[in-house]
Amino acid sequence: MNDTLPPCPECASTFTYQMDALLTCPECGHDWAPGASADAAPEVRDSVGNVLQDGDAVTVIKDLKVKGSSSVVKVGTKVRSIRLVAGDHDIDCKVPGIGQMGLKSEFVKKTSN
Repeated sequence: MNDTLPPCPECASTFTYQMDALLTCPECGHDWAPGASADAAPEVRDSVGNVLQDGDAVTVIKDLKVKGSSSVVKVGTKVRSIRLVAGDHDIDCKVPGIGQMGLKSEFVKKTSN
């Protein structure tokens, strides 16, 4: 019967079983819905709560020091074509005058392209 059930998304155990509407892992105790996607990324929101997507344009709302450099990303800097990534700095982008870098979504505001 375990041949048709997916492995646990937490610990990758193959000993999963179904209990009522949920799948359960006996090794780590994780419960999940069978149709739930383990790869579903959480929504990334800007400083005012707008949902960000790949390709959006954003404006920096605070002066940001660039680590390892004396450069500063000034407030009001517009960044186009952002790419959302997993991690602490959830936006990858090319900042004009600085180059490729990662930004935190809490320091940007979505703008129109």
